[in-house]
Amino acid sequence: QELYLLIMKDTSLYHELEDEIIKLHQLVETVELKVADETPPPNKQVKPLFRHFRRIDSCLQTRVAFRGSDEIFCRVYMPDHSYVTIRSRLSASVQDILASVTEKLQYSEEQSSRGYALILVTMASSGEKAVLQPSEECVFTTLGINSHLFACTKDTFDSLVPLPEEIQVVPGDTEIHRAEPEDVANHLTAFHWELFRCIHELEFVDYVFHGERGRRETANLELLLQRCSEVQHWVGTELLLCEGLGKRAHLLKKLIKIAAICKQNQDMLSFYAIVIGLNNAAVSRLRLTWEKLPGKFKNLFRKFENLTDPCRNHKTYREVLAKMKPPLIPFVPLILKDLTFLHEGSKTLLDGLVNVEKL
Repeated sequence: QELYLLIMKDTSLYHELEDEIIKLHQLVETVELKVADETPPPNKQVKPLFRHFRRIDSCLQTRVAFRGSDEIFCRVYMPDHSYVTIRSRLSASVQDILASVTEKLQYSEEQSSRGYALILVTMASSGEKAVLQPSEECVFTTLGINSHLFACTKDTFDSLVPLPEEIQVVPGDTEIHRAEPEDVANHLTAFHWELFRCIHELEFVDYVFHGERGRRETANLELLLQRCSEVQHWVGTELLLCEGLGKRAHLLKKLIKIAAICKQNQDMLSFYAIVIGLNNAAVSRLRLTWEKLPGKFKNLFRKFENLTDPCRNHKTYREVLAKMKPPLIPFVPLILKDLTFLHEGSKTLLDGLVNVEKL
């Protein structure tokens, strides 16, 4: 694992290492998941969701669409922060997940009958936790950015705490200071395109209608939405963990450059995520950092704020988007907002007849 992480840092300098990294990645994954006894047949591909493992791993995988029947590996943690790795369908219910965990732990029926039955809990790094109902499905796609699944009894629920590595504050990522803005922006666009092209149009409809029809196969769409939030948090985190005023101002300038290149690449998802991240209240309050920013970049950022301004139903953004020729990556949450207004503002049935215009 140490060798793998060190080589990952050198890929930007030595591109010929890429083939070796993929082989090493497979070795690390095999050891980490301990799947020697349960390796799937060669004709069936098991796709691990990237959020359940180090995000560094996910960048090596070409994105392919997820379906409810796909099998994935995921970790379910215990109150003492030990974990079991289970293999499960993407669409598995909470009940199915708990059954797999119970089997791995060799949890007896006698323990369940004594009132020690396991419950499944999602816990965020902030300590916020929620109990999942047994009938809920596709829970893997609804986890937050820093959320994990915990299995515990009702008695131990109150004692659950986040994983230690999520509580500790560590210095910012030094790699971002060495990377060129063009490289970062192009990698963002390439990765988001891989995610975006996996989404089927019906996922948008299912996502909006899921309150009535139950959760369907919206895994790819939810993955992209989570990624959008992740980029927003990444921008704020890197700036706030950056030590030294000069270094922080330089990073702020670089992030504005990255946003500009993403817009040029017609990756409006990355562009929006970076601008929203820079508009975060914690970042906006860095008065000395913003004052140190060159006037040219201050003006550029004001233009970006005007473009992302939600006034008049995002009129400025819609006008800019209308002039772009595909391929492009739109700001997906706005599409969902439009569909939600369309759905909730119009009845599906009128006088017992289907509202064809709405549908």
